[in-house]
Amino acid sequence: MSEQENINYNRIAKAISFIIENYKVQPTLDEIAETVHVSPYHFQRLFTKWAGTSPKKFLQYISVAHAKKMLKEQQVTLSEAAYETGLSGTSRLHDLFIAIEGMTPAEYKNGGKSLHINYSYAESLFGNLLIASTSKGICHLSFHEDETGAFKELLSIFPNAGFHKKLDSIQQHALFIFQYDWDKLPTIKLHLKGTDFQLKVWEALLKIPMGQLSTYGQIAQHLGNPNASRAVGTAIGSNPIAYLIPCHRVIQSTGTIGGYKWGSPRKTAIIGWEAAKVDTP
Repeated sequence: MSEQENINYNRIAKAISFIIENYKVQPTLDEIAETVHVSPYHFQRLFTKWAGTSPKKFLQYISVAHAKKMLKEQQVTLSEAAYETGLSGTSRLHDLFIAIEGMTPAEYKNGGKSLHINYSYAESLFGNLLIASTSKGICHLSFHEDETGAFKELLSIFPNAGFHKKLDSIQQHALFIFQYDWDKLPTIKLHLKGTDFQLKVWEALLKIPMGQLSTYGQIAQHLGNPNASRAVGTAIGSNPIAYLIPCHRVIQSTGTIGGYKWGSPRKTAIIGWEAAKVDTP
């Protein structure tokens, strides 16, 4: 690391510490930049390059993380959580939760209690599936070897949601992906919960054409942050929806298939099957 890079690293480390220590007062970009003695414009670019997200988004993540802890562990009211997080009110807390968590503060506090989730089991060329949906779209799709274990995983994500074992039209449209070309399918709705960065990574995965592959570095480059390959890998590993969000189409820069949440052999089989489908006249 060069001397200038070391200076910049120390600046970002100091800024992150400042945000963590002062998030309750919701410091502005100017105030954070002043602590490391650079202009707000330069600091914005520098922070985004090193941290993989903007100072504002990082502050939001810290704020929501604190609110989540209070709601879950201390069982405070939404007003109390907003106040203790330094937000102007429950509406601001609501907006942040929707943007970062994909659910309202009340839904998080209740473990998804207000969510009604349909789920069903299906078979595919690549193994058995558990698929789940809300009224907004597919919220979970996983390969599994054991139905009981697969449902426990789903339950751990939405511990207080209402579950109904039912194959609905949203699920049926999604499952057609294993039989037909993506472009010929009805619009598949997804109900995703993740950070802004995770959602951007998953969106990038959706743009990889069937039969083609990308690398972690290329995804990071596409997002405008070539130094974020490791963060991209972590976001890909957190993908909650197998195959529909095609994380199997991302391999290592060396050409090695790499890891896969549902097993590297399955990833290899899917890549080979898709390549064959594309090559078939």
